[in-house]
This record gives sequence, structure tokens and C-alpha cells, in this order.
Amino acid sequence: MTLTPEQVIAANKANLETLVGLTNKAFSGVEQLIELNLAAAKSTLADSQKQTNAALSVKDAQELLALQASLFQPLAEKAVAYNRHLVEIATGTGSHFQGHLESKVAEAQKAFHAMVDNAAKNAPAGSEAAVAAFKTAVSAGNNALESVQKAVKQATDVAEANYKNLAETALKTAKPAAKKR
Repeated sequence: MTLTPEQVIAANKANLETLVGLTNKAFSGVEQLIELNLAAAKSTLADSQKQTNAALSVKDAQELLALQASLFQPLAEKAVAYNRHLVEIATGTGSHFQGHLESKVAEAQKAFHAMVDNAAKNAPAGSEAAVAAFKTAVSAGNNALESVQKAVKQATDVAEANYKNLAETALKTAKPAAKKR
């Protein structure tokens, strides 16, 4: 199979467009991360100022302990919210890349199958058994790839669910701990 200059140019153009699109998505994820970190820094600065003013206005040790206990719950909630946003950014960006990769793999598989079918049609007489064996091997490889992709997706889903459960548990644990102080 010989490629024409037009096909090479078209392929290069498509690859460049893909690269630019993926780069833009990566920059978007970085921008979201920067915005999240700036918002967290501003919030932390404002909270620190409020906490310092409150600490300076306490009259005795018991009031200081009560103030300290009241600060724990909002801090835990903010940490969980920050981590949740961080996971959302990473998941969103990763999903975009994964979707693009899956579509490219599907295109490559389709082209490979077309090449195998074309080779099978043009195979010399008497090579039917070898062609059938090759097609079986290709099919087995595709099935294995699909199984791995499903397993990775399931593992990702389980990890995300575990993270959400962990965050909820941390918040539930923080509430009684803050009340005890």
C-alpha cells in the first residue's frame, strides 16, 4: 500500500490538529488547577486573618479551647472540598485524553482489520489455514485488549468510589472530634 503525498499531508494535518487539541485540554486542566490553588490560598489567608483576630480577642483558656475546637470542622470540610475539586479536574482531563486514545485505538484496529482482510483476499491458494489462524490470533489480541481496558475502567471507578467514601468518612469523623474539644 503506497501513500500519496496528499494522504501524507492530510495525516500530518490531522495529527497536528489532534496535538493542538490535546495541548489545549492539558492547558485548560492546568488553568483550572491554578485557579483552584489561588482560591484556596485566598480562602486560607482570609481564614487566618479571622482566626488570628478571634484568638486575640479571647479572654481565658477555656474560650481559646472552644475557639480551637470550632475551627477544626470548617478546616476539614475545606480540605475535603479542595481534594474533591482536584479529583474532578484530574478526572475530567484524564477522561478527555482517555476518550481520544480509545478513538485512535479503534481507528488503528479498524485499519489493521482492513489490511488483514485485504491480505486474506490476496493470499495465495492453499494458505487459507494460515490466514484463519492469523485472524484468530488478531481476534484473541483484540479481546485481550478489550478485557484490559474494561479492567482499567473498573479499577478507576472503584478507586474513585473509594476516594469519595474516604472523604465522607473523614468529614463524619471530623464532626465528633470538633465537638469533643
